[in-house]
Amino acid sequence: GSKNSAFKEVLTRIEGHPDCRNLPMISFLILPMQRITRLPLLMDTICQKTLKDSEHYETCKKALQAMSKVVRKCNEGARTMERTEMMYTINSQLDFKFKPFPLVSSSRWMVKRGELTAFVEDSGIFTKRKSRHQVYFFLFNDVLIVTKKKGEDSYTVIDYALRDQIQVGTSQPKDVHLSPMKSPTSMLGSRQVGTNHLFWLCFRSNHSSEKVRMILGTELQNERARWISALGQNDNDKRRHDRTNVIQVEVIRTYTVKQPDELSLQVADVVLVSQQVDGWYEGERLRDGESGWFPAECAEKITCQATIERNMQRMDRLQGLETNV
Repeated sequence: GSKNSAFKEVLTRIEGHPDCRNLPMISFLILPMQRITRLPLLMDTICQKTLKDSEHYETCKKALQAMSKVVRKCNEGARTMERTEMMYTINSQLDFKFKPFPLVSSSRWMVKRGELTAFVEDSGIFTKRKSRHQVYFFLFNDVLIVTKKKGEDSYTVIDYALRDQIQVGTSQPKDVHLSPMKSPTSMLGSRQVGTNHLFWLCFRSNHSSEKVRMILGTELQNERARWISALGQNDNDKRRHDRTNVIQVEVIRTYTVKQPDELSLQVADVVLVSQQVDGWYEGERLRDGESGWFPAECAEKITCQATIERNMQRMDRLQGLETNV
């Protein structure tokens, strides 16, 4: 290629085409780890094209099972390493005000983290008013840790709750009566609540055993949806298994996760979307059943009914393998 000037010329011309968005050819080539994750799809296609009663069909099926197993092992290995490193880092940043518990565990991982506005009730002699505080949540698969941010990378733990003792739901701005402030800033105060998308959270405090109820606000609507989805895990499982009227989308732009509740995507991946909020999709990746959030602009809806049905059959095949490997 390097010696062939005609090839170079054509390549330069193609790379300059608007469809390529000025990206060099290298960015369209699949990386080695991505190649592995694609192998089951390739093998599944070979299975589809092989006659069911030919001697090759059983061999193809076995190869597909073996490949799926390899991919799953690769994914699990990479994920375990990342998760363990992250747990050690977070553990070193937390400062417990009461008896700490051992955070690092091979069966624990981060689901979502981030800052939220909490509206806390202050009971005065005459009035009940709500004041706002910033809280920082670390949500793991089995426990929620409520902290206040101290510095760049340090957090004071104020409470924690077991994941299965959490209830969550959306709230309306009327649930938050902020304390009246004297001065023009009260106008700001009331307007600011409008920018908060609110939800409520109830849990049993693990260190005081009291029932705690919080009203929380996020700046973006999709952030609220993502927190409710992450905290209300049981509802999601029910929703995920009802795949009857799910939208299917095909990925047109690679996406790399920036937060733990997101889903990394490769071009041509198919995702079953369970909800769409504010320019974001939550969905389940067809090739391996992983789920998470991603920007809607990375994907296009699949409208062809035949393709949708073919994808569902493929999903059943690929994910049915998990049980009999």
